[in-house]
Amino acid sequence: MILVDTSVWIDVLRDRGGEAVEAFRGIVGDNFYVLTRFTQLELLQGAKDDYEWRRLEEYLDTQIYLEATEKTWVEAARIYYDLRRKGITINSPIDCCIAQLAIENGVPLLHRDQDFEEIAKIRPLKVIAFA
Repeated sequence: MILVDTSVWIDVLRDRGGEAVEAFRGIVGDNFYVLTRFTQLELLQGAKDDYEWRRLEEYLDTQIYLEATEKTWVEAARIYYDLRRKGITINSPIDCCIAQLAIENGVPLLHRDQDFEEIAKIRPLKVIAFA
């Protein structure tokens, strides 16, 4: 199982030439992939129009999600807090939530976002960079 971040989905969904889709398939292989509700939120909020919204919503309704627990919120806040104490500011606290979900579930995170590389320096987050 692989958790796929929004940063990868944006590349895959906007891919016109097939390179990103092919790279995605090559990394995921026979593993199944999961999302978070944060990815659902980020993809839907980026919809260009009602048509794209409906298509995304229909697709996202078919996906498997890792769900947050009470522990997720506190541990995600702690990630952000610990990074700040080290002088590292990341772009989005949502990335801390996504990282924490990957850690809690023991799954690698496929991403294209430098924030996750920073988080992996202080937490046991398994990352796979999507080029």
